[in-house]
Amino acid sequence: MSTKRALVTGVGPGTGLATVRRFAPGGYSVAMIARNADRLRAIQNDIPNSRAFAADVADAHRFAQTLDTIYAEFGAPDVVVHNAVQGVFGDFLQIDPDALEQSFKTNVMGFLHLARRVAPSMIEAGRGTIIISGNTSALRGKSNFSSFAPTKAAQRILAESIARRLGSSGIHVAYVVIDAVIDLEWTRKALPDTPDDFFIQPADIAEEFWHIAHQPKSAWSFNVELRPFKETW
Repeated sequence: MSTKRALVTGVGPGTGLATVRRFAPGGYSVAMIARNADRLRAIQNDIPNSRAFAADVADAHRFAQTLDTIYAEFGAPDVVVHNAVQGVFGDFLQIDPDALEQSFKTNVMGFLHLARRVAPSMIEAGRGTIIISGNTSALRGKSNFSSFAPTKAAQRILAESIARRLGSSGIHVAYVVIDAVIDLEWTRKALPDTPDDFFIQPADIAEEFWHIAHQPKSAWSFNVELRPFKETW
């Protein structure tokens, strides 16, 4: 059995799953959180050393209960990847204001509750890594991202505050801006005539997460940006 533990939220068919596939064979036991219990169980059956824990990170009470269960049954994680995300698109006149609030619950409050739960055990151990899966919306607010970009920007600033607080305790916090369209079934359908090299591969994102989680203390990254070589920026 592995003695290292990772926790990944938002384990869907893309980045979350790729992260589990990278860390589990790398010597980690991986706790997986997502809303879809059936999908998580299928992943657990497919990937050795993975454990399914279904929860919605936007439901603070249920999320807290799930984290308590993970600590009791699985143990304290050494590496945490917050990949859960929520967003509805449209300009500020089009969106339902409730959409912004719901995105905030997942992208910001979910991350806050997660960090507050895992930080004490990491502080006690004097080590640990917290990685947040972000995107370009954390850096700019396009007109049709009015219920999404504000929450990702807040998430990045919160991550920076946490990084400054925890760094001296030996805990590495990093925010990864994914400036790309991730290669997923639904993005392929939405962009049917797009060449392969336009998309960023989930496995390559996961490889960067692995790299960040194993950086030496003398050269930690906080702001990390990933984009395909043809991406305009």
